Amino acid sequence: MKYIFLASIFTFFALVPGFCQKSDTALRRVRDQDIFSRDPSGKLQTLSAEEHLSRAETYSSNRLFPEAREHWSKVIISYPNDPGVPKALFGIARSFMWERQYDKAVEWFDKLTTDHLGTKDGREGLAFKGASYVRMSKYLEAAKVYEQYVAAFPQGEKIDSAHLNLIDAYREAGNYDEAEKWAAKTVRTFSATPTEINAKHARLRMEIYRERWPQAVAAADDLLAETSFRGSMASSDEARYLKAFALEKAGRKQQAMDTYAAIPNSYTSYFGGVASERLAINGAKFHVPAPPTAKQIADSPVMYRADLLRESKKRNIDPRFLLAIMKQESVFKAVAKSPAGARGLLQLVYDTAIKYKDAAGYPELQPDDLYKPPVNIALGAEYVVALRDQFGGLYEAIAASYNGGEDNAARWLNRSKPKDPGIFVSEVGFAETKNYVIKVMTNYRIYKNLYDENLNRR
Repeated sequence: MKYIFLASIFTFFALVPGFCQKSDTALRRVRDQDIFSRDPSGKLQTLSAEEHLSRAETYSSNRLFPEAREHWSKVIISYPNDPGVPKALFGIARSFMWERQYDKAVEWFDKLTTDHLGTKDGREGLAFKGASYVRMSKYLEAAKVYEQYVAAFPQGEKIDSAHLNLIDAYREAGNYDEAEKWAAKTVRTFSATPTEINAKHARLRMEIYRERWPQAVAAADDLLAETSFRGSMASSDEARYLKAFALEKAGRKQQAMDTYAAIPNSYTSYFGGVASERLAINGAKFHVPAPPTAKQIADSPVMYRADLLRESKKRNIDPRFLLAIMKQESVFKAVAKSPAGARGLLQLVYDTAIKYKDAAGYPELQPDDLYKPPVNIALGAEYVVALRDQFGGLYEAIAASYNGGEDNAARWLNRSKPKDPGIFVSEVGFAETKNYVIKVMTNYRIYKNLYDENLNRR
């Protein structure tokens, strides 16, 4: 699965001794080189295409996008026939996506796909162009781009996600007939694969959003008929939860309660936990999970207690939730750094951190400061507060935003109808982010079982 692969990469790069120091050394070196590569007026001199691409990559991996674009632009202007031009165009377009300047991203993806559609960067750019339109809520434009991808690249690297994105894009555009058509086509095209399961899951989510409860129950039964959910974005526990929710809304209360109760309530099942909450709300009996295991207790320490309590109390947030994120982000290693340039205990990227530096009390923030636990925790707490206010205190949405971005989390929340934590998690559209949310919420549940709000052991 994508999430496991990404997690293994993070573990390798973040925890291998010296990796983050080498990466930060490379950034300092490139910054120093740029000082000497400018003329007296400050204009960047023309270097080799390879050197510009290399420096751009270093800046980009540290999320210093304006600096990266300066070097990519040099390649495009000075070396228009160089093989690195598609990479430079893709880099500029993708950097604008990271900065949430989606109109500019589309403009640069257009340049890329017009002249270099046959390259790998061109194919990737076409898929990301569709994603940019989605972020702009231009769902029909996004659908046209994804249909172009399906027609042009039936064996492309993103052919399965293009099909799935078409279902959601048409759904969000309110064109349910087209969404259903693509769901059926995806089921046929990708029969006996995880993508077939994901398409059935998309159909179920659409029926719940439309509040067509009998059809949602039928779609859940169709999904539950699958013998294995391995490699897909759904699970049997999730399908049962969604079926129970639909039964409850359809007025079939006893069947709903029986279906909720059939989901094991353990710390390894997120949907078992929210199912128990639904049972409690309805006054039905529910299974209390067994106490955390010795391993779960050992894997859930309280680290940096003084810093966490100080910063959380300032902002009226639960320090146990910060611990849950910290455990998932860095495994409590203050010097951790990801390949995407996220640093420190709460894995903050510099372009996010600088938005909150003044409120956190660090107006002169530098990238390396993010390795200092007090600084990182203060900035991370400030960021979580902003997300809490944006998403109405829904912890699942905060976690999704932390990993998958604020725009994406807002979109998934808009797709969640009714507003229920389990419905929201089912709508999370990235496999990595969905797994991340479930892991963070599992961490949080264990921490709440073990510690009170002052981080004293119960």
